[in-house]
Amino acid sequence: MTPQPLIPRQPVPALDLPLIDGRRFVLGAEPAERFDLIVFYRGLHCPICAKYLIELARLAPEFAARGVDIVAVSSDDSERATAMADKTGAGGLPFAYGLSLPVARQWGLYISASRGKTSIGIEEPALFSEPGVFLVRPDGTLYYGAVQTMPFARPSFQDLLGAIDFAIAKDYPARGEYTGAV
Repeated sequence: MTPQPLIPRQPVPALDLPLIDGRRFVLGAEPAERFDLIVFYRGLHCPICAKYLIELARLAPEFAARGVDIVAVSSDDSERATAMADKTGAGGLPFAYGLSLPVARQWGLYISASRGKTSIGIEEPALFSEPGVFLVRPDGTLYYGAVQTMPFARPSFQDLLGAIDFAIAKDYPARGEYTGAV
């Protein structure tokens, strides 16, 4: 089954997951001022994800200053998600875990099968989702989305900050919303 892309300006799927600090992340329950930034990562086994999350944590104050709340999400269990937060030093970020693969598919994420141990010696889960980055408006609609089939070439968080600045300054609408005949 091929994942279907989400459509800008349309509601995103529900997301209700436990956080490693014992709370829950429920998308829309306490929407951010401007956007919720949802960063789906592959899991503890992914060294590229670790670097990506370190950069996200470094820029988290910049996102917060723009009215953007962040959550990092994986299908890992609590132990592996906590280990990733510890490993990256990004414990200040909310880390959600237990993403089901059917929900990952609803978000348009690609699913991969395990190839055993990664280059850092950590076993991949039998199945896991590939990365995705989404900005969701307070009304629960998609503003921006990017999904990858691989761990490589993800959107730059620094570039995303610039895009958010432009969107705020110009009241720029979400694009890619047209679904009619072409």
